[in-house]
Amino acid sequence: MPSDSLIRAHRAIQSAAKSALVNLAAKISPADTEESIAATAYSELCKLGFPDTWYYNCPAFVLAGSRSCESISGRSYVPGREPIGAHNLATVDLSPVQNGHWGDCARSFYVEDGRVTSTPASPEFANGQRFLKALHADMQRTVHPDMTFHELFEWTNQRTTAGGFQNLDFLGNFGHSIATRREDRQYIEARNNLPLREVPFFTFEPHVREVGGHWGFKHENIFFFNAIGQLEEL
Repeated sequence: MPSDSLIRAHRAIQSAAKSALVNLAAKISPADTEESIAATAYSELCKLGFPDTWYYNCPAFVLAGSRSCESISGRSYVPGREPIGAHNLATVDLSPVQNGHWGDCARSFYVEDGRVTSTPASPEFANGQRFLKALHADMQRTVHPDMTFHELFEWTNQRTTAGGFQNLDFLGNFGHSIATRREDRQYIEARNNLPLREVPFFTFEPHVREVGGHWGFKHENIFFFNAIGQLEEL
């Protein structure tokens, strides 16, 4: 279990990332692009006192439309300039850092009739939202400290396939540990037999598409095990 001070430090920065995403939702319009959404999201982080990022030079990673199904490294990411219009989906992933403490939070924004909605009417949007919500809830009921990264990968992969979805991540994983250097991350991937209890925090961030679908969905939070071995969200 991470120390109380470490939990407080990471929770502060993760809470800021969540707040920035909540504030962003009300500001997205049909004229926005990946580039402008990323700029607005970064501005929100700066207002909250978190201008730095641990993810290359990419504090806000935005993919919209057909690009929501793409999986691109932040190292080579260039935001698009095509307006999102009245009906679209955009995923926004924020990666602030302060004093070596990371935040990592992603959400899917459903744009219908030119506005972001938390209750999409589009069947494909609603199905993707429902699937990710259920997957996160099931994960939190299932995971335990002795579970390995490999076992969590297999569990998530099985449920993704059974739900009629496919994993879109270019590395094939479903999340990673929170570290102090990018290269030290442990991934939720096949054949990683490290127990989850060996890392202080880890993300769960399935990036999925319905088989045959047109939209990529993402929802990410950070988790840790408390003193009695229960999983908690930052």
